Amino acid sequence: IKHSHQTNSINLNDPVSLQLHLDTRLYQLDCAIKISLWQEAIKTINDIHSLMQLSKKKPKPQALANYYKKQALVFSKANNRLFEACALMKHYQLVFDQKKTATVEEKQMLASGVLMATLAIPLPASMSENEKYLDLQNSTKDKNMTLASYLDLQHAPTRETLIADIVKQGIPGKVYPELQPLFKILEVDFQPLKLCSLVDTMLSEVEKTYPDLVPYAVDVRQVAVLRLMRQLAQVYDKISISKVVSLIPYIEPLELELLIIEPAKTLDLQLRIDHSTQTFIFGSTIQYQREETTSGPTVQQMPSEMFRNQLVLLYGALNKSVDLISPAMKVQAKDALRHESISVYMKSAKRDQLNMIKRKEMIEHRKEYYENLNTEKERAELQEREKTRREAEKAETKRRDEEEKRRTEERSAREEKHKDKLLKMEKVKKLMEQLGEKPFEGLTEEELLVMEEEELLARGIEYMSKEKDDLKHKMKQVEKRLDYYTRAQRLVEIPLLKDEWEKSQGDDKIWWEEKEAARIEMAIKKREYDISTRARLLRMKDDKDAFVASILSQKEMQHQEEVNRFDISCALHRSRLLFS
Repeated sequence: IKHSHQTNSINLNDPVSLQLHLDTRLYQLDCAIKISLWQEAIKTINDIHSLMQLSKKKPKPQALANYYKKQALVFSKANNRLFEACALMKHYQLVFDQKKTATVEEKQMLASGVLMATLAIPLPASMSENEKYLDLQNSTKDKNMTLASYLDLQHAPTRETLIADIVKQGIPGKVYPELQPLFKILEVDFQPLKLCSLVDTMLSEVEKTYPDLVPYAVDVRQVAVLRLMRQLAQVYDKISISKVVSLIPYIEPLELELLIIEPAKTLDLQLRIDHSTQTFIFGSTIQYQREETTSGPTVQQMPSEMFRNQLVLLYGALNKSVDLISPAMKVQAKDALRHESISVYMKSAKRDQLNMIKRKEMIEHRKEYYENLNTEKERAELQEREKTRREAEKAETKRRDEEEKRRTEERSAREEKHKDKLLKMEKVKKLMEQLGEKPFEGLTEEELLVMEEEELLARGIEYMSKEKDDLKHKMKQVEKRLDYYTRAQRLVEIPLLKDEWEKSQGDDKIWWEEKEAARIEMAIKKREYDISTRARLLRMKDDKDAFVASILSQKEMQHQEEVNRFDISCALHRSRLLFS
């Protein structure tokens, strides 16, 4: 759109180009979610919404359902339960209307997600009188309208409208069996003494069975706490904090106070906390009573609501009585008030006009004065910064020169030391090549560098002399031991070897004759058994051939049936894809 005036720009009026752009943005949204670029995901959703507005026909239901599902995930990451529930509702409606082959388990899973997301929406905190007067919520309203347009909604949704929608579509009866009583407990029944315990028990079971619903459990528990406080306010004037905490098994007193303090401040909960007596005091004064009606189960009005309604009725009745008794008095009073207002305005109109002109001149003069003052101040600051910068550059240049000089000296010293070390190691290596490495074992490189060349040479000669003497002594010992052992071995083993050889000749001959006779006997028995087995198997050959033929024919028929069923299923699947 931005570059539509260019020569090679993309024509978004072409349905094919628009559809390709839409498919690209949907894939971009999927990629942004996978790599957790949530800001980019929001921008992509905005682009997709703009492309959908340009398109003359709606996208395919499957693509639209996937789009709403991704939107729900983005809203979930933004902790915006209201629009997450709206997106899940849209996704559920598309799947329920378009996907006729959806299983019962799939529908239960989608319905349960919609119900839990809707019940997890925080109870709305009504606007205070100051907020209404100053209209501080315009930005929030604009933001909600923008998000609502992403979901193709004409008005910003509320918790009450979503509750009405899920009741209208019967979603509470289509969820998992463990979740079916939850809607009735939170939105229909009035049972403050058991409300939170029932919700906690049910959510604990759901958390164990359905991990996908775990993120909603915390918010639903908080909603249950606010529901409990509203129901208690309709029954009690005062109740101890310990009693309320005993009714909520999953919360501590400090957490409870932090949770209800904001609704109490905005008068959404008519409640005060008395820390001296450790009690909650319910009810509010008439002048601060809110006119909005609260959602959820109620059994009676609050006392402040009753007082306000009575005063409103009395005021209306008195006004009607005055109008009936003297209708002309009301007209005369209005005319008198109008004439008085006009006369007051005419008396002060010229003076007010002159004051406005003077005020404008004074504002312009003061504006010019402050602009000049700011300009002088900025000029002085700029000069000071420039001076500071020059001094810093000068000091930095000096420091760099000194650092460079120091590094050069250190580098020269290291190079000189390294050269000396290389020369000394070269001499040591030459000695090692001449005398071997063993004379210098156990010495570190630092010790070798400290020793003089004469010391190294004397150490090598001493080691070689010692090695030579040790070798001579060892050779004499080995020579003597080997001579004694060899002579004793020969004298003893010769007669024993002769006796052993003669005995082994006779034993080997007897063993061979026994083994040969056993082999011949086993060969004869094996041949007789093989001949009898062959004759017996020849009688079974015809039966075997008939049995194998019948098995092969049955297998061939089964194979042909499987091929036919596969062709039929392929044809049905192909036709479903062509016409879906």
